[in-house]
Amino acid sequence: MKDILRISIASAFLTVGVGAGAVTTTPDVDELPILQQETQHSVAAKRVSALFTRAHYKEISLDDALSARIYQKFVDSLDHNKQVLLLSDVVAFEKYRTAFDDALNKGNLSIAYDMYNVSAKRRVERYEYALSLLEQGPFDFEKADDKFYYDREEADWPKSKQELDEIWRQRVKYDALNLILADKTWEEAKELLEKRYKRAIKRTKQAKSEDVFQTAMNAFARTVEAHTSYLSPRNADRFQMEMNLSFEGIGAVLQSEEDYTVIKSVVPGGPADQSGALKPEDKIIGVAQDDDEFVDVVGWRLDEVVELIKGPKGSTVRLQVQKGVTEGKTTSVVSLTRDKIKLEDRAASSEVYVPDTGPHANEPLGVITIPSFYNNLHADVAKEIEKLKAQNVKGVIVDLRGNGGGSLTEATLLTGLFIEKGPVVQIRYGQDKVSVNRDTDGAVAYDGPLTVLVDRYSASASEIFAAAMQDYNRALIVGEQTFGKGTVQQHRGLGKIYDLYDNPLGSVQFTIAKFYRINGGSTQHKGVVPDILYPSAVDPEEWGESKAENALPWDSIKRANYTTFADGQGALDVLTAKHNKRIMQSPEFSYIYEDIDEYKENKDKNFISLVKSEREADKEEAEAKALARANERLQRLGLETVASLDDLPEDMDELDPFLDEAANITFDMIETGRYAITTN
Repeated sequence: MKDILRISIASAFLTVGVGAGAVTTTPDVDELPILQQETQHSVAAKRVSALFTRAHYKEISLDDALSARIYQKFVDSLDHNKQVLLLSDVVAFEKYRTAFDDALNKGNLSIAYDMYNVSAKRRVERYEYALSLLEQGPFDFEKADDKFYYDREEADWPKSKQELDEIWRQRVKYDALNLILADKTWEEAKELLEKRYKRAIKRTKQAKSEDVFQTAMNAFARTVEAHTSYLSPRNADRFQMEMNLSFEGIGAVLQSEEDYTVIKSVVPGGPADQSGALKPEDKIIGVAQDDDEFVDVVGWRLDEVVELIKGPKGSTVRLQVQKGVTEGKTTSVVSLTRDKIKLEDRAASSEVYVPDTGPHANEPLGVITIPSFYNNLHADVAKEIEKLKAQNVKGVIVDLRGNGGGSLTEATLLTGLFIEKGPVVQIRYGQDKVSVNRDTDGAVAYDGPLTVLVDRYSASASEIFAAAMQDYNRALIVGEQTFGKGTVQQHRGLGKIYDLYDNPLGSVQFTIAKFYRINGGSTQHKGVVPDILYPSAVDPEEWGESKAENALPWDSIKRANYTTFADGQGALDVLTAKHNKRIMQSPEFSYIYEDIDEYKENKDKNFISLVKSEREADKEEAEAKALARANERLQRLGLETVASLDDLPEDMDELDPFLDEAANITFDMIETGRYAITTN
C-alpha cells in the first residue's frame, strides 16, 4: 500500500514514466551492471542504525532476531509476488538471514547488493521469456479453465524454471488479453507488449547503487515500524516540495515515453508556461546549464533528467526540444530562467454547494477541500473561510477524504480556526513525557454549523483535526472510519557539514512519538469513528493501520482539561434517523450497497479468467449495469437516456453522493439548532 503519510506531487513536477516506449534491442543478461555499495552508503547505514536504536519511539535491538525480519522484508521487496526468483535462489540467500544486523553495524551492505544482483538477472530472464512467448504467435484465448493468479504472496516459491515459465505464460496471456479486450488486434497487442517488456529490461539495466541502498534501508526501517522510512537524496527533496507545495524549477510535468523525456503539461504561471515555447508532447533531448554545452539525455532515466533541469530560482537552463508534431525532424532551443513554482492544485480550495432541488434548494453551503496538511495550510483555509462567509453560506463542510496527513503543527492551527482556545492534541514522547499542543489565540475564524467529511484514507493530521472537532462537539463527523495512524514522525537528514563524499546522503523519517485525542484515547488502529457512519466495503479491522506490519499498538492516556461545546447527542439521534431513512430510499446509495456486496463476494478471489469469451461476457455485463445506472440517473434528472456510455454528458462524472449526503446532514443539523454552534 502506498505511504499514507504523504500524497505524492510527482504529477506536479515530474511523473516517473510508465508511458509506452521501446528500446531497439533487448540486452543480454550478461550486460546487466553489477551494482555495488557506494562510499557514502557505509556511513549512511551506520547513522541510520544509530538513529533508530537511540532515538526511535520503539525500543529496538539490532540483533539476529531483527536481522531475520529485515532479511524477510528485503526478499519480499525483491519479489513480493514470487514470480521472479526460484526456490533455489531463496535457499541460497538463507545464509544472509542473520547477517543484516552485522552488516548495518559495520556499514557494509554487500549482502543486499549480492541478493539484488541475482534478482535483477532473474527479472531480465523473465522478461526475455515473455518476449519469446510473443514471438510464438497468438495465444489460444478459449482454452478452458485457464486462469491468471495475480496474487501469489501466500504461494510457494517456484521450484523449477518450468513452474516459473507457466506463471509467466499466464501473465503474458493476461496482458495480451487485456489489450485485445480493449479492441487491439493481436499484432497491435504484440507490439505494445514488446515495448512494455523491453522497457522493463531497460529500467532494470538503468538501476543505480542508490536504488538498492534505498530498498535495503527501507527493509530495515519498515521492520522497525510501519511509518519509519529511508529517503534517497532525491526523494528527500520531493518530500520538502510536498510539504511546502512549492519548488524551484521550470514548472513542467515530465514523463518518460520510449527513450524520451516528454512534457505532459506545464504549471500555470511558471517559466515554461510564460515562455510560450513549450507545449505538451514536446520532447526534451538535451539540457544545458547557462552557456555550457548541451548534454544529450535521450535514453536517460527520468529522475536524472529532472536533476539536470531543476535548479535554484534565478538560474538559467537551456533545453533542446523536439516538437511533438515534427517526429524528430526539427529541434529548437528554449532558454528558461528558473523560478519558485507554487503547486496551487494541491492547496486547500473552497466552493459554494447549492442544491438544485429539495427542501433546501438554492440554500448555499460552503465546502472546503483539504488535500493534505502542508505548511501554511491554516492561512489558506482562513482565506477560504472569508470567501465563503462573504457569500453567506449557512454552514461549512470540511472535506478530508483522501487526506493522508502531514504537518502536526498545521493540524493544531487548523483546529484553532474553529475553536476559541484549548488543547487540540496530546503527544507522548516516552512513557512518562506527555505534552499538549494548544490553540491559544482566543480567535475564531468560523463559529457556524460545521461538518467534517472523512473516509478510510483520512489519516494522521486529518484524524487529529477530526478527533478534536468530535471531542469538543464542535462539528459533526460523517463518512467512513478513518485510517488509524496515531504516530508522529520526524524528518532528519543524514548528511553533516563536514562530509566530503562525492554523492549526498539521504534522509530518514522515524517515529518519535504517539499522539492522543484530548479525551485520552489514541487514534492508533481505531482511527476516528464518525458520528454518522457511511456504508463501506471494507471492515475497519481489514484496513489501514490495523493491517500495517510492525504498527505500534493502541493505548490511552489521561484526558486533557477542556470544555465541550453544547451537547449534541439528542440532535445526533435525530440526524442519524433522518440519514438512515434517506439513504435507504436513495438510488445512489442503493448502487453503493450493491457494489459493496459484490466486493465482499469477490474480495478473497486471487485469480482472473484467461478465457476471452468469459471475460467478454463479464465486460458486457459490467457495461450493461453501468449503462442502466446512468440512464436511471438521466431519467431522475429529466434528461434523455443514451444508447452508449460514450454518449453520457460530461458532468455525469461529477456526481458525488457522499458529499450530497454530507450536505443533507448539514442542513438537518442546521434545522435542529442544537448542534455545536455556540459554546457553553
